[in-house]
This record gives sequence, C-alpha cells and structure tokens, in this order.
Amino acid sequence: MGYDEPGRGGLSESASASPVTGAEAVLDEPETEPGRDRFGVYIVWETLLLLGFGALVYLVWREDPAMLRGSGLRNLIVDVVGLGLLALAAGLTLRTAAVNLAIGPVAVAAGLHFAEQSDRGVLATVGTATAVAAIGGLLLGLVVVLLHVPGWAASLGGAAGVIVYIEQRSAPVLVQGDYDPRGTAGQLFVGFAAIAVFGGLFGAVNPIRRLVGRFRPTADPARRRGAAAAVVVTGGYVCSTVLATLAGVLIASADQRVTPATGLDWTVLAVGATLLAGTSAFGLRGGVFGTLLVAGALGLFLGYAQARGWTVSLWAIGGAALAVGLVVTRMVETYGRPAAVVGVPAPPPAEPVSGGGWSVAQPQPVGDWPPVLPAQPAVGSTDPWGDRRWESSPRTWDVDDR
Repeated sequence: MGYDEPGRGGLSESASASPVTGAEAVLDEPETEPGRDRFGVYIVWETLLLLGFGALVYLVWREDPAMLRGSGLRNLIVDVVGLGLLALAAGLTLRTAAVNLAIGPVAVAAGLHFAEQSDRGVLATVGTATAVAAIGGLLLGLVVVLLHVPGWAASLGGAAGVIVYIEQRSAPVLVQGDYDPRGTAGQLFVGFAAIAVFGGLFGAVNPIRRLVGRFRPTADPARRRGAAAAVVVTGGYVCSTVLATLAGVLIASADQRVTPATGLDWTVLAVGATLLAGTSAFGLRGGVFGTLLVAGALGLFLGYAQARGWTVSLWAIGGAALAVGLVVTRMVETYGRPAAVVGVPAPPPAEPVSGGGWSVAQPQPVGDWPPVLPAQPAVGSTDPWGDRRWESSPRTWDVDDR
C-alpha cells in the first residue's frame, strides 16, 4: 500500500493534483445560488392575497358597514397595526434564517408592564420597555451567534424566561394611563405600511437580500457563517423584540386591559402570517406587499368573526396560517430561486486512481514511465561495466594518454 508501482504515479503527486471535491467544495463556496431571485412567484401570490383582502372587505361591508368607517375603522386599523408589527418581528428574523419565537411572550409582557406603569407617562413607560427589550434581544442574538445554535431553540428558551415574568400575575391588569391609540390610527397605519413596504423593497435588492440571509446554511447547518452574518442576526433579534414590545403596548392600550397568558399563540399567529405573506421558512427570500396584505386580511377576518358572533381561537387561526404558509414556502423555494444557467458545459468527471486500498481523484491520465533510461552507445570504449547511461563526457581512465 505504501509503495509506488511501475506505470503509476505516487500517492502524494496524485493527491496534490486532484481538485477539492465533495462537501468541502460546497462549504467553501460563498454563494451556492448566484444570480437574482425570480419575482414572478411573488407577483402571482401577492395578487391572490390582494383578491382575498378585497373579498374580506366585501364580506365585512355586507355584515357590518360601521366597521369600515368612523370609530369602527379606527379600531380595525389599530388591530391591524398591532398584528402587523408582530408579523414584521417574525418576518425580520425569518429573513435572517434565525426565527425569534419569543415575540408573543414579549408582547404580552410589554402589555402588562404598560398597563401597570402607564400612569407615570407614556414615553417613560414605553422607553423603559423598549430598552429592556433591546437588551434582551441583544443577549439572545449573542447566544445564537457565539454558540452558533438554531435560533428557534435559543428563542424558545428566552420565551420561557419571559413567561416566568408573566406568571407573576394571576388576574387581568387594567391600563392605568389614559393613552388611546385610536386618535392617531391613521398615522400609525402609515408608519407600519411604510416599514413593511420599504423593508420588502430593500429586501428585494440582491446584495441586501444576500447580506440579510447570510446566516442561512448552505451545506452544514453547524458551520459558522462569518462575522457579517453574526451582526445581521443579532440586529434582527434586537429589532424583532422592540417591534414585539411596541405591538404589545399598542394592543394593551387599545383593549384597556391585559390578561396574563403565555403569548405563544401570538407567536404562532405571527409566524403563520409571515409564512402566508411569502417569506420562506428557510430564510433569505420574501415578497414586498405580503405582510401588509396578510395583516389587513387577518384584522378583517377577526372583525368579521366578531360581527358574526363566532368564537375563534388564535391557535386555530395561527395553525391554519402555518399550514398554508408551509405550502407557500415550498412554492417560493421552487419557483423563486435563481434560474439555472443554460449553455455552460459541466466539467468532465475526474477519473479515480486506486491501488492498495487508496482512491484518489486524478484530473488527467498519467502516461506510463519508461521502464529504464535509454542507453547511450559507447564510442571507442571497452568498459566492462556495460553501456554508459549517465555520463555525457569521457571518463578519466578512458583518456588516451593514461
């Protein structure tokens, strides 16, 4: 096994000449899918979402027209913005391929804090909650990127810690302050719509899309994705916890009371809404108007169910959204990835060289070496050692005068 055979190159020479193949080549490749995503699938899907949104507007108008004007419309807008902020929080971390499952408990905890402390001033109360949420998101992001562990597992642990804080209350808490978001419903909706749409537009730019989704694994999920991916993921966790905090404050101020609960049903609803909007469960890919349309459709459906006197569970709505959203993820991953390059011939496969239990890739065949060096004819010599093979000049004892 350790010797070279005649007519075959040595092991070290073959190994050095062979290219890197297999998993190492995939892992070292910075982009496994170069090129721009195809956005036709998003256009088709968001058109269907728009049609569904229009159908729900018609149903609500037929059932209760007062819901779409005056105070009813302001109530509906506040509910849509609250759901939309949670969907944005989930969508941002899904885009970075490190989903934050703690957004629901964070929203409930922020609502409880706002209800208990809002009499001290809205800005001070919201500022404190936002600062705590940002620090918590930073710590969660550092755990994910430093240990390089799945985001869903780390954020589920963070959700457990937030639920411990929520369980310190056993009865609903009434809002102590007098802030009413209905008075600024229009401004809130414009701000939410701008964040959702411009975020989607920026995510459609190829360099930004690849930077945001850099944490998405290409071959080995446990392989670190670099410092840029770590910074993006950590920033995503900070922004998502802040958005969830604002959503909880908004919902609490609109309802004027907060019931202690785990909030995981809000997480399921937010993740389901994000997947339904067209964001891939694998990260990286997403649409432009999907989050805005899905948040509006969910708000309309909840209002329509209330007008009809239906008792609906957030778990049921979130589960249904998740089921459809997983189908949308497969559709996005199938028809949204960059088109394959046509007309570029593939390199020929390497021929393996095997012998004695070793198999080394050989890019080109190696010809047989000559068994012996060619003999040079001896001129005027009676050397008993045979033909001269190496010397190019006369030997000293062949000189005539010796």
